[in-house]
Amino acid sequence: MIDLHTHTLFSDGVLLPAELARRCEVKGFRGLVITDHADYSNIDIVIPNIVKACKEITSVSKIRVYGGVELTHLRPEHIKSMVARARALGAFIVIVHGETVTEPVLPGTNRAAIEAGTDILAHPGLITEDDAVLARNNNVKLEVSGRKGHAYANGHVVKIAKKTGAKLVFGSDSHTPDDLVDRSYAGQIARGAGMEEDDIKGMFQEAEFLVSL
Repeated sequence: MIDLHTHTLFSDGVLLPAELARRCEVKGFRGLVITDHADYSNIDIVIPNIVKACKEITSVSKIRVYGGVELTHLRPEHIKSMVARARALGAFIVIVHGETVTEPVLPGTNRAAIEAGTDILAHPGLITEDDAVLARNNNVKLEVSGRKGHAYANGHVVKIAKKTGAKLVFGSDSHTPDDLVDRSYAGQIARGAGMEEDDIKGMFQEAEFLVSL
């Protein structure tokens, strides 16, 4: 299992990076990406510190830990420059907080994130077919979310991805220890969203491709 979407106390999670990594290690994870929330106010603090922590943790652990970021509630017109800024600061994976049905994310966020070439569009909500086609063409992965609320639209995301050929990945979007999802349970969430076994296998493989494991 490789979890591509997790949070620590560098944003709104409750665990230190080291504890999050240890809990994932005990669960048998092969890797995880720490993707704390960032906007204009904290991006220069969050990414360098997470990247540094991940390098130190990986050097003494069985698990590979990568420093990323989730760009959250940005104005759509700022997303392209912020994705570039995140990469320049060393983010290994850049996620953009998509148009989840449970939060007042600005319309146009999904499209702007895809046009910016983010790695993953998290919980993209009621994503349009046109945006999914663009995601496929721009190699932007759409997230099947393990988080309550955000997961409400998983079925729609899976349906649109199947129709358009957009690639899917799984992210727990964990904020607490109880949010962490192992491979078996992630598969159950994916089945509940309408994915077949070959689709689920492909979803997990996409995570491995992203982190080169």
